[in-house]
Amino acid sequence: MNKRNYMNTSVQEPPLDYSFRSIHVTQDLLSEEPRTGLRPVRHAKSGKSMTQSLWLNNNVLTDLRDFNHAVSQLLEHPENLAWIDLSFNDLTSIDPVLTTFFNLSVLYLHGNSIQRLGEVNKLAALPRLRSLTLHGNPIEEEKGYSPTSDRCSCRTRPLLPYPGSFKNKAVMGFSGKESTYQHRRDRFDS
Repeated sequence: MNKRNYMNTSVQEPPLDYSFRSIHVTQDLLSEEPRTGLRPVRHAKSGKSMTQSLWLNNNVLTDLRDFNHAVSQLLEHPENLAWIDLSFNDLTSIDPVLTTFFNLSVLYLHGNSIQRLGEVNKLAALPRLRSLTLHGNPIEEEKGYSPTSDRCSCRTRPLLPYPGSFKNKAVMGFSGKESTYQHRRDRFDS
């Protein structure tokens, strides 16, 4: 299967889901079994997953040391990784390793311990980033942080008040209001 066909078919693949596994370090991914969903994740002849989505939410990760190595062991085409969910972990910064995934379009970082607004500027290197969540981090208290509106929209909106930090890229975030977040989840689950 050529790369173009892979990109078209893997978008519809379910995520490789390691959420709620009490993972402390990324190397644990290699020994932990992912959660199973309604549809199984397809695997290549090498045994690696064919998905473009990796969910690591609701764990206890404090850093992303060896993340590239772990991802390359799990995914047949790690360069095509488009969605990473790192929400509800213990990350204090945005690791530069995330900027090596140039096809990344969705990045969930809400509910972590990211303290400095300047950390977000690292993500300017991601040309396809369209959805970014940061609510529930200490940076919400920093001057200059501005969450987007409460309503979910297909249009992307700037997350930060100074668009130059993202070189005029459109980045979207969700509000920190639980009722709004729950409403969105219900809409997509049905």
